[in-house]
Amino acid sequence: MRTTHIELLEQIRNHGKLTTRQQVSLTAKLSMPAILAQISFILMQYIDASMVGHLGAEYSAAVGLVSSTTWLFFGLTESLVAGFAVLVAHRLGARDNRAARDILRQSLTVCLLWAVVLSGVGMAISPFLPVWLNGGDDVASLSSSYFMIFSAGLPFFQLNYFSASMLRSSGNVKFPSVLNFVMCILDVIFNYFLINNPHEVTIFGTKYLLHCAGLGVSGAALGSVLAVLIVSVVMAWYLFCRSKELRIYGERGSFRPERDNMRHALKIGVPIGGERSVMSLAYTIIIAIVAPLGNVSLSADTLAVTIEGLCYMPGYGIADAATTLIGQCVGAGRKRLAKSFAKITVLSGMIVLTVMSLIMFLTARYAMSLMTPVDEIIDLGTTILRIESFAEPFFGAAIVCYGVFVGAGSSVAPIAINVSSMWIIRIPLSFFIVGKMGLTGVWVVMASEIAARGIIHLIYLRSGRWLHTQAMREAIAKNRKL
Repeated sequence: MRTTHIELLEQIRNHGKLTTRQQVSLTAKLSMPAILAQISFILMQYIDASMVGHLGAEYSAAVGLVSSTTWLFFGLTESLVAGFAVLVAHRLGARDNRAARDILRQSLTVCLLWAVVLSGVGMAISPFLPVWLNGGDDVASLSSSYFMIFSAGLPFFQLNYFSASMLRSSGNVKFPSVLNFVMCILDVIFNYFLINNPHEVTIFGTKYLLHCAGLGVSGAALGSVLAVLIVSVVMAWYLFCRSKELRIYGERGSFRPERDNMRHALKIGVPIGGERSVMSLAYTIIIAIVAPLGNVSLSADTLAVTIEGLCYMPGYGIADAATTLIGQCVGAGRKRLAKSFAKITVLSGMIVLTVMSLIMFLTARYAMSLMTPVDEIIDLGTTILRIESFAEPFFGAAIVCYGVFVGAGSSVAPIAINVSSMWIIRIPLSFFIVGKMGLTGVWVVMASEIAARGIIHLIYLRSGRWLHTQAMREAIAKNRKL
C-alpha cells in the first residue's frame, strides 16, 4: 500500500526513519500542488497582462509601471505571514497542535490589521505613484486607477495568502492548490466582462450581445480582486473549520497577540519584510531606468517579466514545500534529516527550472505574440527572454535555498545575499549599460546577477550554518530530555 504524504510527515514528527526514496516522494507530493498554486498565481498576472496588452502598448505600460510596487505591497503582506507560518510548522513538528492553533489565532489578528494599514497607504499614494516612477502622461491615470483598486483589495490578498500558508505548514497543499486554480478561472471570467467593451459573439450561428463593462486596465485590477475575494473566504473557512491540525472553530482561545509569539515571528518576518521592501525598491528603480526608453521597451519588459514568472514560479512551489519540510524537521529536532531534505529540494528546483528555461527559450516568441500584437514588442521581448533563460537554473537554486533557510528560521544571511547582489551588481550595472544597450543590456545584467546570487546561496547551503538556529537547539534539547 502506498504511503501518503500525511503519513510521511507523521514519521518526521514521530522520529521515524525515512528512506531516500521516501524523502524524494514526500518532496514531490508536497511540491506538485504547491507548484500548481504558484503557477496559478502568475497565470492571473499573465491573464491580466495578455488581456490588457491587446488594448495597446500604453495599456501594458500602465500596468507595468506599477508592477514593482504591487510586488512590494505583496511582499510586505507575505513577509509577516511567513514568520508565523514557520512558527506553526515548528509547533506541528514538535507535535504541539494546541500551541500551533494559538499562534494561528494571534497571527490572524496581526496580519489582517497590517493588511488594512497597507491598503490605506496604497490608496493614499496611488494618485502620485505614476509621477514618482517617471511614467508618461498617457499612462499615469491608468496606472493610478489600477493601483488604487489593487490596494483596496489587499486585505483579501492577505487572507488568501495567510490561509494557504497555514494549510501548507500543516502539510495540506492540495486544497490551496485547487482553490488557486479556481481563482484563475474566475479571474479570466471577471476580466473578460470587466475589461472589454460591449460586443457581439456568434454561438452556433446565433449572435448575442455581451454587456461587458469596458473598464480596461481598471477592469483587470477589479477582476483579480473579485476572484481573490471569493477564494480567500472559502480558503479561510476550510482552515478554521475543517483543517485537522489547525481547526479553531468551536475551540476557545485568544486572538490577542502574545509577546513571545510576536517576538519569534517578527524575528523571522521583519528581516523578510525588510528584504522584500529593499528588493522591491530595487525593482522600482529598475522600472524607473527602463521607463524613459519608451512604451515599447516598458511594455516588452513588463510582458517578459510576466512570461518569465511562468518559468520560475515552479521554483517557488518547491521552495514552499522545502519550508514546510525543513520547518517540521527543525521542530522535531532532526538536523540530519533537514540537511537531506535541503539537498533534495534544491536539486529538484534546479532540475525543474532547467527544463522550464529550455521551454521558455524555445517558445519565447509564441508566448510574447499571445500577449501583444505589436511586432516591435514581440521582437524585443523574445530577445530578452532568451537571454534570461540561461540564468534560470541558478535562480531555481536561489529560490529553493531561500525557502530552506526560512524553514530553519535562518533568514538574515540569505537576505543579505539577495540585497547585496541586487544593489551591488544589478542596479549600478543597469544604470551604466542602459544608455549603451537599452533594455537588452538591462536583462544581460539581470541574468548575470541572478547567476551570481544562485551560486552564493549554494555555497551557504553547503556550509550548513543555516541550521545553527535557536529553534533547532531548543528542539534537540527537548528531545534529549524525553
